Amino acid sequence: MLDRFFFPLMALAAAMVIALALVWPQGIGARSPGPFGHTPIQQTPEMQAAMKRQTEASQKRINQARETMRGMQAEAIAAQP
Repeated sequence: MLDRFFFPLMALAAAMVIALALVWPQGIGARSPGPFGHTPIQQTPEMQAAMKRQTEASQKRINQARETMRGMQAEAIAAQP
C-alpha cells in the first residue's frame, strides 16, 4: 500500500476515534462533558433510595433463609436418636 494513501487514512481514523471519545458516555459514575452530559440515573435521589430499599430487602431475605436453614438443621439434629 502506498504511504501517500496509508498515512492520511490513519490520520482520518485517529481523528474519528478522538471525536467518538468526546461524545461517548463516560460510564455509570462519571458525567460526560459539555453539551453531551447528563446526570446518570443511578445518582438521582429517587434511584438511590430505590437501590437502598432493594439492598435492605435482599439482606432481609438472606437472613430469613439462613435462620430457616439453622432451624431445620437444629430440628434434624434434635430428631436423631
